[in-house]
Amino acid sequence: MRITPLYLLITASLLASSAFAQDTATVTGIESEISVKQTEYDNSTKILEKHLKEESQLQNQLELLRSRSTELDKEKNQALDAMNEMYRRLIDDPTLDISTAQSRYQKAVVDHKQNKDDISMQLAAIASHRKDIEQIRVAKHTLLNTLESLKEQLTTARVERLRNEFTREGTLEVNHTINCKRTETLAACEQRGQQMGMQKATKRFVDQIFANLTEERIVEPKRNLAGAQVQILSSHVVNSAFSGQGNYNVNLSVTMRGEVNSSRLCSLLSIDNRYCSEYGTPLTAMYQPAYSTTYSDSQLTFSNTKDNAGTVSVSQLHEQPAYDSLGQPVIQNRNVITNQDEAEPVELTLRSNVYDDEVFIDGVSFGSTRLVTNLPRGIHNVEIRKLGYKPFQARVDLNKAQTIHANLVKKSESIAAPTYTSEQPEVTTRKISENVNVLNANVETPVVVIPAGKFKMGDINGNGLANERPVVEKVIANSFAMQSKEVTVGAYEKFISNTGYKTQAEQSKGCAYYLNGEPVWDADLNWRNPGYEQSNDNPAVCLTYNDAKAYAEWLSGQTGQQFRLPSEVEWEYAARAGTETEYPWGNEIGKNLANCGWCGSEWSNKRAAPVGSFSPNAFGLYDTVGNVWEWTNQELDKQDISVRGGAWNFAPSLARASTRLILAPDFRANYIGFRLMRER
Repeated sequence: MRITPLYLLITASLLASSAFAQDTATVTGIESEISVKQTEYDNSTKILEKHLKEESQLQNQLELLRSRSTELDKEKNQALDAMNEMYRRLIDDPTLDISTAQSRYQKAVVDHKQNKDDISMQLAAIASHRKDIEQIRVAKHTLLNTLESLKEQLTTARVERLRNEFTREGTLEVNHTINCKRTETLAACEQRGQQMGMQKATKRFVDQIFANLTEERIVEPKRNLAGAQVQILSSHVVNSAFSGQGNYNVNLSVTMRGEVNSSRLCSLLSIDNRYCSEYGTPLTAMYQPAYSTTYSDSQLTFSNTKDNAGTVSVSQLHEQPAYDSLGQPVIQNRNVITNQDEAEPVELTLRSNVYDDEVFIDGVSFGSTRLVTNLPRGIHNVEIRKLGYKPFQARVDLNKAQTIHANLVKKSESIAAPTYTSEQPEVTTRKISENVNVLNANVETPVVVIPAGKFKMGDINGNGLANERPVVEKVIANSFAMQSKEVTVGAYEKFISNTGYKTQAEQSKGCAYYLNGEPVWDADLNWRNPGYEQSNDNPAVCLTYNDAKAYAEWLSGQTGQQFRLPSEVEWEYAARAGTETEYPWGNEIGKNLANCGWCGSEWSNKRAAPVGSFSPNAFGLYDTVGNVWEWTNQELDKQDISVRGGAWNFAPSLARASTRLILAPDFRANYIGFRLMRER
């Protein structure tokens, strides 16, 4: 019997529900809002540039006025001398006309006073202009955060839209004809015809799902990654018949619903897997699924007497070797277990029986005991020195937290002045060649050593803002120490208790916080009450640049070491810790790796987290990504200052290593804190 070519006629209409229209409306609405905010942001950039240019002109005019003031002062003095000379001559010659000298002096005085008034007016104009600039900058930062937040929402909406498009329902009517085999019964031929028609219907249903995806152009090339399936909700035979030539014709009506492995949606859209984490384990690079259209005869059975339901898989997951960016196979050892603790630094505490000593670890000065610091695991050489004493030396194998009690012994015939053991509670002063304050044993400043080196500073990967460019290579000539964690509420409390210092937020106006995406001032907010619940381990916030500097000066006096805010170069070098990626772990923020807006932590978009709640970078620094923005040191001849690192309520894209926000030194908010570095 000659086999007649089979053919398939399908008429289908995928059900378009209000949910799909709503998904598209949501995405479109967010895209429209992004366009509006982007325009506002671009306009604010132009306005800021205009104001900065005007400020520069005002500053230039001020310098001219100040230069003229010197000339006018000189002219006034010369006119006064000339008039005094005329008065002396007038004694001998009463008929002498001195009106010219008087007029000259009068004019010089008037001009000098007018110039002083002009300088005062110019300073007032600059001050007013500075306030405008500060407001524009804060508004611009707000727009930027809103814009980046909208992009987060847009990506989430795209994922949800794609998931709904994959899981829509539809009904297809299939007209299918086959040629019966000589050896098969009519019942078997009927069963086979219905089965083949059903398989073709499910295949066509999936084809139409992909064809109707809003982002079909992006998703279709990755079709084999989708894990798409079809669930048959119902099916029935509309009509069927055998022809005299041994052909069997069947007309099927099949209602189906699509299914998709939701954890793979991010791979299909080429976005970070954190947007799909709520759907389950994302598809990793270790798996390369192969698309298959093979169906087992045992999967489906149909009858012309009742509806049928079942699930047909149109994609199967097969484990395949992973490949790197160069297309080379990656050798993977499944028996290797990584221990994150091995990469984390270990705390080392040093004590000694003397005051005013100096600690050297691996040849780098760490200050004086009592000292608590974090170091990489492994062997470290510790030396504690003091004038008139034999050095204490130890070789430490640091695998867990340790405390070393050093006993320094006086050298023979030492001329060292009497010392006081650390057990004595009182803080004393002693004199060698000058008065030196003894270390306050209650002040602990855990620091880590940042080695010397060079790095690329700025927007390396092209995802940054204009003020992050161009990328410049910087050299850190000498190692330095930096606090491993942001300064805490508890540490700042010691400073306040010791000095009685009043922060600028406590003196006037309070502190800013975000409300509906806008910074709002609250007179009741300050570092003690930032507007959210905090403990002593939370970073101190609502502090201005000067509040941070005041703490640094106090800490320097308490420890005998020079602490200050890090420069932008030092901060970014320490935050990058030898990487060129956006974050210490890569170019994607991931999920629950830091405390920033939409970063998946328990604190995200709620409040600052206790310092050190996440893993440190390779240098042993915690919270360089998110938690709170950190003040950096003011550059010479600059009125404004940068904050770095992102915050708990700012978008992940603003927590990159190179992101810079420029603020006035008196600005304070419950998302801005600081950490210090220590001079060698």
